[in-house]
Formats: sequence, C-alpha cells, structure tokens
Amino acid sequence: MKKLTILIFGVLIGITVFAQSNKKTLTFDDILKWNRITEKMISNDGNTVVYKSEPWKGDPILRIVDKKGIELNTINSALEATFTFDSRFVVFTIKSTENEIRELKLKKTKQEDLPLNKLGVYNIKSGNLDTIYNLKSHKVPTKWSGWLAYQTKTVIVKDTSLKDVDEKIKKESKESGYAFTIHNLEKNTTVKFPFVTDYYFAKEKEMLAFVSTGDDKEFQPGVYYFDLIAQKQTEILTGKGSYKQISLNKKGSLLALLADTTENKIKSYSMYLWDGQGSAKKVVNSKDQGISKDWEVSSNGKITFSEYNNRIFFGTQTIKPENDTTILDDEIAKLDVWHWNESVLHSEQIYSKADDLKKSYLAIYHIDEKKIVQLETPNLTGVSLINKGDSDKVLAWSNLPYSVQTMWEGYPEHNDFYLIDIYSGKATMIKKDCRAHPNVSPKGKFLYWYNAMDTSWNTYKISSSKEFKLTTSSKVQVADELNDIPNPASSYGTAGWLINDEAILIYDRFDIWKIDPENKINPVNLTIKGKQSRISYRVIDFRLDDEEGVDPSKVIYLKGHNDVSRNDGYYKMSLQKQGIPNELISGRYKLNTPIKAKDADVFIYTKETFDHFPDLLISENGFKKSKTISDVNPQQRDFLWGTKELYSWTSLDGRKLEGLLIKPENFDPQKKYPMIVNFYEKSSQGLYRHQIPEAHRSTVDYHYYSSNGYIIFNPDIYYKEGYPGEDAFNCVMPGITQLISEGFVDEKHIAAQGHSWGGYQVAYLATRTNLFAAIESGAPVVNMFSAYGGIRLWSGRNRSFQYEHTQSRVGKSIWESPLRYLENSPIFTVDKIQTPILIMHNADDGAVPFSQGVEFFIALRRMRKQAWLLNYNEADHWPTIVRDKYDFQIRLAQFFDHYLKAEPMPKWMKEGIPAVNKGSELGLELEK
Repeated sequence: MKKLTILIFGVLIGITVFAQSNKKTLTFDDILKWNRITEKMISNDGNTVVYKSEPWKGDPILRIVDKKGIELNTINSALEATFTFDSRFVVFTIKSTENEIRELKLKKTKQEDLPLNKLGVYNIKSGNLDTIYNLKSHKVPTKWSGWLAYQTKTVIVKDTSLKDVDEKIKKESKESGYAFTIHNLEKNTTVKFPFVTDYYFAKEKEMLAFVSTGDDKEFQPGVYYFDLIAQKQTEILTGKGSYKQISLNKKGSLLALLADTTENKIKSYSMYLWDGQGSAKKVVNSKDQGISKDWEVSSNGKITFSEYNNRIFFGTQTIKPENDTTILDDEIAKLDVWHWNESVLHSEQIYSKADDLKKSYLAIYHIDEKKIVQLETPNLTGVSLINKGDSDKVLAWSNLPYSVQTMWEGYPEHNDFYLIDIYSGKATMIKKDCRAHPNVSPKGKFLYWYNAMDTSWNTYKISSSKEFKLTTSSKVQVADELNDIPNPASSYGTAGWLINDEAILIYDRFDIWKIDPENKINPVNLTIKGKQSRISYRVIDFRLDDEEGVDPSKVIYLKGHNDVSRNDGYYKMSLQKQGIPNELISGRYKLNTPIKAKDADVFIYTKETFDHFPDLLISENGFKKSKTISDVNPQQRDFLWGTKELYSWTSLDGRKLEGLLIKPENFDPQKKYPMIVNFYEKSSQGLYRHQIPEAHRSTVDYHYYSSNGYIIFNPDIYYKEGYPGEDAFNCVMPGITQLISEGFVDEKHIAAQGHSWGGYQVAYLATRTNLFAAIESGAPVVNMFSAYGGIRLWSGRNRSFQYEHTQSRVGKSIWESPLRYLENSPIFTVDKIQTPILIMHNADDGAVPFSQGVEFFIALRRMRKQAWLLNYNEADHWPTIVRDKYDFQIRLAQFFDHYLKAEPMPKWMKEGIPAVNKGSELGLELEK
C-alpha cells in the first residue's frame, strides 16, 4: 500500500511537471485576444445576469445567464444591454463585426453607407430573440415596464432569412426613411410615427413625447404626446419650426419645451407649457418682463420641473452680436489677445470657447404667478437647485474674484457662497473666500463643505442662517493623513446623509462617523475599531438615484480594506448603534463594489488576485456561498504565469518601505533574472490586483514580462517638499541594491520604465546612476523651468500650480527657489547619462508638453548618447488606439530584450526609419 501511494504521488508530480513544461510564454498577439468583462448587470428580481466579455481586439460577446449560472443565450457583437423594469426582457444593441466593417472599408465603402446597428430584444421566459434592423436609437423606461421605443428604417422581424430582411430594408428605407416605433413588449404590438427626430419617456408613468418633422401629407410637423395605456395621441404644438429641450414632469402630466416656429434665419426661442389640456401655451418670450435687456431664452438651457411642479427652470443667455456682413472674413486680422489681468487665462478661454458660446444662465418661471426671475448671472461660477427645486433658495458660488491666483495655487479653488431668492433673484453672500466647493443636503436643509485650510467639515443651516464647524483634527481626523504634496490635504469624503438630513456620515482614514449637522452632540464613531484593526470601512451604496438619504433602520453593507495585510472584505452593520461591522467574507484577494438586485438580496461581484481573473460571482445568502457564473479567459491555464508578493527594505533616509515584486512561474532563487523597475508613486496596496494582460498605453505588462522570464519590481515612493527626484532615488535604489544582494537578480541586466510622472523619475535616475542597462521614459518633464510656464492642452491651464502645489512637489515658484528647479531637472545633467534611453512622447500630448520629450532627445543627441524617440501621430499623452498600443509594446519589448537579454537589435533601433519611408516601413524586423 505504501509503495502504491508513493507511485501515485510520483505520477501526480510527473503530470504536474509535464503540464508546467507544456505551458507557453505570452505574446502580445495572445494578449490582444484576452477578454475583459466590460458590462455587467443583474435584473431587478435577481434571477438573471447579463455580462459582456470583450477582447482588446475583436468582437464582444453578450451572455445572458440565470442565477444558477446556466447560460440562456449568447449574442455575438452585442453591447449596451439593459433589463426592462419588470425583469422580463433584455434589450441590447448588435453591431457589425470588426471583420465585416474592415472588408467594407477595403472596398472603399463610404462612412454613411456602412451598415447601421441592430436592436436585440430577448424574452427571458420564452427564450425568443427578436431583432430590429437598421437601428438609429432606442430607449427603455427605467421606472416602469412593458414598452420599448426606437428609431429605425424598418420594422421588427424574426431572425429568419437575412437575404429577405435586407431586401425589405432597402424597399422600406426608400419609402419612409427613419421611422419611430413604440413597441408593446407584452402584447408584441407596435405603433409607428414618421420622421421622428427625438423622443422622451415620462419617468414614472406610461407616457412619452416626441418631435416629428411630419410627412408633408397627413402627419403635421411638431411635438406630440402619447398615452401608452390609452393609446391616445395629442398634438402639443404643430407647425414647421425648431423644437428643443422637451421636458416631461415625473408623472407625465406637464410638458415644457422651447420652440421657434418662424422662418427667420436667426432663431429666437420661446418656452411653451402644456398642462394636459388643449395645445401648449407660450409662457416665456425673450421680450417678457424678467428677461434682461440684450438677453434671450437659450436653446442650450435644460428645462426641468420642480418636484411639486409649480416651477420650471430654464436657461437664458446674452444675445450674441451679429457678424458685419459688409466685411470679408479675410479682411479681419486673425489673432488672440492675452491680458495679464483677465480673470481666466486666455488659453483656458480658447479651450472652453465652444462650451462658453453655448453657456446658459439659470432662470425660473413660476407657473402659478406667471412670473419670470433671472437667478444666475455671469458673475457666478455655478448654481445648484436645493431640494429638487422646491426650496425658495438656489445655491450659487463664484471663484471669479480669485481666479487669477488659481493659475499657481491650483485646487481647491477659492469661492464665495451665495443663496439666491427665487422670487426676487437677489443673491446674498453667506461665505466669503472659502477654499471649498459647497454642496446641498438631500432634503435641502443644509449646505455643507470641506474646508481644506483647517481640514474641517462644515454646515450651514438655511432656515436659521447659522454655520457649524462639525469636525476638528483633535476630534476626527478627516484630512488625508498620508498627504505628501505641498498643498492642503484633501478629505476622505462622506458616505452621504441620513434620511430627512438627520446626520451626515463622514469618513476618516479607517472609520465611519455619524455627525449631527448642528453639532449638538459629539461625533459618533460607528465602526469603532477600524483604526485599531487597520481596516478602512466604506459604505457600499445600493440606493437608487432618487432616494433621499440613507435609511438608518436598514442594514448597510460595507467594503473593507486592510492596509497591512492588503486583504479585502465585505461587511454589514446597523447605523442605529455603534459596533464592529459583521464580517461576511474576507481574505487574500481584491473585491470590487458589488451590484445588488433592486428587489432581492442577490448580489454579483468579483474576487481577484494576481493569478485569478475577476470572473463574476453570484450570491444570494449574504456572501456565505457564491457561484462563479463566468469564465472568460480559460486560456490562461495554458500560459506561464508569475507571482506577486510584498517586498520590504529601508530607504536611504531610514524609512521602512514596501513594494511589489513579481517573479516568473517556477522561480528558482539559484538563477539570475533580468529585472525591470516600474513605478509611479505608491502601488503596494494593490497586492491582489489582477492586472488583466494588456498591450498597455504607457507601462509594461507584468504578465507578459513575468511569463517571458523577467522579474518586475514596483517600489513605493515617499516624498517631501522640494526634492521629488532625490526622494525617488532614495526609495528606489536601496530596494534594487537589496534585491541584487539576494542573488537572483542579474545586476548587469536591470532596466527602469515609467510614464508621465514615472517618466520624469526614471529620467532623473538616469542622471544619478549607471546601474540601469536601459531606460524607457514616457512623456517626461525633464526641464522644470520651461515646463513651469507651459500649458496643458487638455484644459488650457498653466502648469505652474503643479510645481508649486501638487504632484511635482517643488513647493516654490521658480523665482523663490530656482535651485530646486535646477536640481530636479534631468536636462541639466544629461551629460552624466550613460544608459540607453527610449522616449515615448506624442506631439499632441495634452498633459505634458511635447517639447519636453524633444528637449530630452535633443540633449541626448547633442551629447552623443544612445536615444530614440517614439511619437505616435494619433495619440495624446499616450496611445489609445489598439494598433498603436500594440506597436509600442512590441518596440518596448524589443528594446528591453536587446539590452537585458542580448537579443538582436531591431532595424528601427539600429538604423531608424527615414521620414520618406513612414507608413511603408515599421522596422520591427530583427537584425540577423
């Protein structure tokens, strides 16, 4: 028996070794086929789950499964799924496959002639799948069920003969163009209307409104109302014209819209109101009292009803001057005039010009009083309704008096707070120069904000005009304890308000506090021992959008993260008393935020580790038992997969540090491995993050490199004000030295890689050490002097705030401390670099000026250092198109393989690619 046991054990070991020896190394072609779960949802009754798996390159697959994991249907190339409110149907879009579109483009098919999407309607009970062809748009009501509306060129048909369907599409397209269909899903009947341009469901009742351009015969152009239950159509406003901003109240009993029914070239809109009787009546005209001189109703202003329906909010705007038609366009000088004291930097104005031209200002129409009041004016930055518009006040704020200094101070911005009376339009300042953004409690009793300057949460009771400071650092430390930028610490945020604005729930680093909004009683630590146990508790918010606050009588669910073990867990507790949250599940994995069925205690969630993909799990008993209902990457078992572990060492300035160490599968401590050092700021809390294999836009793929025999080291970096480059050196280098001393890292074959802020840091390291055999520096800032005065193309903002107050951490201006900028800028010590450098920086970079990468490359070229610059022409801060990301990863791997594994140098590295060969030569072939 003993011999048999030994024999079986030996066979099992042999099988395991054989299986491991047959595993493959990952390639980027393999990675492009890797799936992600990019959509997931559960029906309101908790019985059905829909999820979409999608490869990096290829077509998505939509899967419909029951709560036991049994697959009900699979639809290729489907996306944008939603359940009907009654959980009986799944509605989704079906697009043409990637190959179908590619073949048509190869045939030079015009964009407008490419096939439109289709709409799928799946009946969960019967299993029937209906398909609507040539789809333009569709909508599913969110608060009631039984109906679906869509715009198409054809009718609903069964999946039978595609040839017959195509012929029918062609015939009907010529006859009717786009049609609007209202489909009764229960009775499978439809009602059609011609030439509908837009349509809107009432939120809580079976009503809808739509706009039609008419058929020039029996159906007039205009706005129509349709009662789905009574199947009754009502003309709201008819006639040729422009109709915009259609808005129904929740019950569908009121409708407001903007219309211009004239034939004038320059449009002038009026607001109309329909109250359920007859046709809509004009209630607001641009010449009415209440609309300021040289102002008009804005066609861009959204129309909303107050909750009690006695007020309509709409937008106004200043009348734009007409262009002088007696002057030719080419007779007008083309320039921008920048002014030193204009409130908003001119480059920001240019960036926001398109939005500013559509800017509207909030006004109100009092239905009962038939009165118009202008609420928002250009001297305000923003406004917010209180209590869904039922309050007699509107909240407003303005940073305009302080906007110039925002250029170098950054966030949080200074603001003045106002309350505006909705009857008079008078704005009363209630708070001056506060570095915070004001918010409104759900029932509108309080304003609240986090004051970054004294790290306190504050409230303002509207009815009494009294302000309350709710927290101080001595009672509740609500500010970021780990803040290491020269700027006021941000808060840990809030978990919301209790119903009726009874209390606000505020986070510290670990615990949840219940705080009285008038500070009548001391703050209560609900979770008690989060700090002691090192678990950060955060509320999982399953509330619907229209729920007004957290109900303390109901059990709430929490997600917890232990910052020592890195374990995640789900918990539950009552808000009615203090207590240690009841653990539901916890372990060595990362959990996502679960999704709960609206009408059942059924949850879908994911659990992941470095080697375990976050497939979907379903649980209906408080997470005690769960079932896996997806398996989107079964091929992972065929590939060599690494491991991830925490690694500890001490920085040069004596701080105990941790980082992540990724080792190849079958790691042998007696061997020496090439190593890539990749970092940004701090990543060690992501110990159990899976990191789906990806041809990434800016960083190395950990699975690819570990599968191909590399070690990856990702150290945490801690910073102090003034010397970020030195801080990176002090944290990174001793970690590398300790790893070398352990004997399994090949000290002559170590590389570094980083992008943006990481790109800066590895560029700095290159000037301080010759340890690295190769470095890839993506979108680096190498000259902090020139970058300080640069512009972020993504926003038009000047970059100086970043150096004085945020990530770059210099903490002073270039005039206050020029030496800090000099010492932190790699450009001034490029002559010391001995390491081959690959730079990836794109001309349209919206975050870091392209000139920074060019400066770096030119300096390296001038000093005759080995350097290459990759500039992807259809990318900004990083490549986003799959083909470019794939190309970057291939070149990055070739670069590292050459210097760390002595692989042949590719042609692009050895000879470059002449500009005249661009598009015809990639240079990826390896030298022989």
